[in-house]
This record gives sequence, C-alpha cells and structure tokens, in this order.
Amino acid sequence: MSDEEEEKEFVIKDRRHFTTEGEPVDKADKTEPEAKTEPEPEKTPPQETVGQEEAAEAGPLPEVTFSTFIFSLSTSVLLHLGEIPDPNTQQTSKNLGLAKQTIDILGMLKEKTRGNLEEDEANLLENLLYELRMKYIAAAK
Repeated sequence: MSDEEEEKEFVIKDRRHFTTEGEPVDKADKTEPEAKTEPEPEKTPPQETVGQEEAAEAGPLPEVTFSTFIFSLSTSVLLHLGEIPDPNTQQTSKNLGLAKQTIDILGMLKEKTRGNLEEDEANLLENLLYELRMKYIAAAK
C-alpha cells in the first residue's frame, strides 16, 4: 500500500432516523462533529457526438410502440429494396439480402406475437408484411 492510500480517512455517519429507544432523532440536536468533506471534482459537460447533435436537430423522437417499431423495420426494408433514398446520402441502392432478412424478422415477430397483439397492431403487421413481400418479389425479378 502506498503512503497516500494509508493517509485516506473515512467518516462514519449515523443516519438512523430513530434512537435505540425508538424515539425520533431530532436533527437540530445533533452534536456530532461535521464530517470532513472532500471537494467534488469539477463536472465537465458531456461531450456530444455527431449522432447526438443530429438527433437534437431532428427534434424529439416518436414514442416507441409496437407500431412504430414495425414501421421502423418496414422503412428499413423499403430502403434496402431501393424504394426510398438513404437519409444520409440521399441515394437509393438495393440490398435484397438485407431486405429479405428484415422481412423474415417481421414474419418471426408475427408468429411470436400471435394472440398477444391488439387488433390494429395485428392488422398493421399483416398488411405491411404482405405489401413488403410483394415489393420484394417485384424487386427480385
């Protein structure tokens, strides 16, 4: 152990709200000496990354619900099918493998959530899956 570590002190504070007799402790009558407090290190503001700055400029994000999650995945499929441009590059490109994988994820969600969705959520998922599968078939031709 170094000398610096041996010199560190620690303070034990009695924070009980009741005495051993069950009487409430009157904070004003406390006669215990004030504990030594070490100065708090200066807080530096967190550094924002480029992604956080962009998110702040875009405004608040929508609440995450099952429907917004499904819309997010379907938007990803449309991006990979080349139906919509990449928001970063504003260019369209096709990646049918990723589109198929995301459609498969939506299909898995449909199977795994069967019976647990509200009627509008189940209809949304069913209709989006049908539409995305048709678009995938058209893009794969």
